Amino acid sequence: MGRRDDNDDDGDGDDDQGMGDKLVAAPDFDGPTSDRHCTDVFCALLMFIMWLGMTVLGVHAVMNGDVRLISYPLDYDGNICGTDYAKNMTEFPYFIYTNNYGGVCVKECPSLKGKVADNLTDIRTLVTYGGVYQTEGAELDTNFVEVANYSTSDDVRVCDDTICYPDPEDPSSSWLSDGVNKGYGFAYFVADSYPVLNWCFQTVAASDRIDELVGANATLSSVQKGTDIWNDLYADVWTARKFIFGFGFGVCCLISFIYVALLRVPALLNVVVWGSIFCSIATIIVIGYYAYQLALVWENEDPQYWSDTSINATKITSYILFAFGGILILLMICLRKQIQLAIGCVKETGKAVTRMPLIIFIPVVQAAGFIIFTVIFVNYGAYLASQGEIVAVELAGIMVRTYVFDEYIYYALWYLLFCFFWTSNFIIAYGDMVIAMSVAKWYFTRDKRNTGNRTVMSAFFDTGRYHIGTLAFGSLILAIVQLIKAILAKIQEKVAKAHSSVADAVLCCCQCCIWCFEQCIKFLNKNAYIQTAIFGTPFCTSARAAFFLILRNIGRIGAVSYVTGAVLIIGKLFITSVTTALSYALMSQLLGDQLFNLWGPTILVFLIAYFIADMFLDVFEMGISTILQCFIADEEMFEDDECFAEGDLKRWIDKYE
Repeated sequence: MGRRDDNDDDGDGDDDQGMGDKLVAAPDFDGPTSDRHCTDVFCALLMFIMWLGMTVLGVHAVMNGDVRLISYPLDYDGNICGTDYAKNMTEFPYFIYTNNYGGVCVKECPSLKGKVADNLTDIRTLVTYGGVYQTEGAELDTNFVEVANYSTSDDVRVCDDTICYPDPEDPSSSWLSDGVNKGYGFAYFVADSYPVLNWCFQTVAASDRIDELVGANATLSSVQKGTDIWNDLYADVWTARKFIFGFGFGVCCLISFIYVALLRVPALLNVVVWGSIFCSIATIIVIGYYAYQLALVWENEDPQYWSDTSINATKITSYILFAFGGILILLMICLRKQIQLAIGCVKETGKAVTRMPLIIFIPVVQAAGFIIFTVIFVNYGAYLASQGEIVAVELAGIMVRTYVFDEYIYYALWYLLFCFFWTSNFIIAYGDMVIAMSVAKWYFTRDKRNTGNRTVMSAFFDTGRYHIGTLAFGSLILAIVQLIKAILAKIQEKVAKAHSSVADAVLCCCQCCIWCFEQCIKFLNKNAYIQTAIFGTPFCTSARAAFFLILRNIGRIGAVSYVTGAVLIIGKLFITSVTTALSYALMSQLLGDQLFNLWGPTILVFLIAYFIADMFLDVFEMGISTILQCFIADEEMFEDDECFAEGDLKRWIDKYE
């Protein structure tokens, strides 16, 4: 095991550069210590207490809450559609909006295809707080929309000719009436709709048709106009859910496995990395060209369907993509030598991964742990939120129902959020230390053939047996910072409502500073875990040693880390781009006529795929960081002829000195 150099040249108790004591190898040093003991036990105990508190809170919420209040729609009268909560609405599982704030429970979402002349709407049939109302000339049968019985409701309101349709010959009179009130009354026209879970949303075509018939101002249309984008996105996500999760998780995992496997092959490494760079740049330029051509098509349409703002925004997006692609080309040309050296570091990590292929599955274990915890967290949160009180609120002269939380629930939800941050960071940290310990054992082994999958397994169990507390310590610090970020975001939300520009600017600056601090903590934590993996020291000792070790060698470590990080980001973008392109092509072929817009599901696939790609390439990122730190420690502890570093690695890193 290594130790600190307590004997400096001038005997002042510190090294001359003020950068901490250099490492000195113990006489029996032969790699990461096998003489480990439990570190930061108090933090491990704190984390277990946190989990115990979360469990007690969750069980209490499950016993006293009703998750149906969260998962099913709430009508204007305080009933839960599809349940027997308050009134029995089990026969009316769907919810249809009658204004921007609320609505009523119905048996089925109205589908008007083949039922009315235009297949879109019957503006002479309205759904109200008291049932269905029709005026002269209605095309639909009175019972076409089956609304629950609200006759006993204290806030029931039913249309009559004076309130909802003053002039049967003039539909615009209904739009401006007290009953409809531009979508802010207690009644609204029946329109073609689609179900999303248990909510009924008007189709875009039906909403536009209503605007046309009643002469509505498009900016003041029904509930649909203010939320068209979100409603359509929800519907598209639900329709394309199999493709989103199939490609985002399944296909992306397969491509990531293949990509990581190719990085392990020295003969293919150059082709894979440079190919990824070229393909990523080409993808950006092609998307820019597609956006530019699309803007030209929209501009030349007669009549013009898309607004000038949308056309100009699409053109500007294409220009930005062209510029970004050009900058990347220049960077690639200027940094070609550095990229080649970064490939050398990736190649060295690939050797370790080749000897220990089981290490590739660490992200899978992390993902499984994260999913399990997320399911528990969401359930506890839903049951806790369901304990909120349903209260009546008057908005624009009509009654609606909403949830109000007392202080207990409010602070309990914040506690759950803190538990989520701490546990999520812990899961990530656990995987990082397993990778670090495995790679460190591989590095400090003279005969690399003695390492293998058993090395990964022993690292996994040693981490769990000895260093839970250290991981809990680092995760706790990061969780506190993230909680502060969340609190600031909540304050920003309240300040935005107060329209205080000065306060908003100050909070934005605070958020920026907190974000920078968070990134510093993440960097320090990662390197502290590497020190713990090698020497078995507690978190604070490891963090200090890692900080000064990096500070003493900031030039080499900074340069190599920066360039290799850029190369790995290109790999993440490549995996993500391929997955997204395949999903877009398949969805356009199979679901093109079933979706409002392909971009929503495609963007969601992109986000999920990037998360998966980041997890897989994090193996290489953590491996490179570990090898760099091992190399520097190796260099400080041993003479050149005693170093564990192989010739290629030393030559690559020394070029940065």
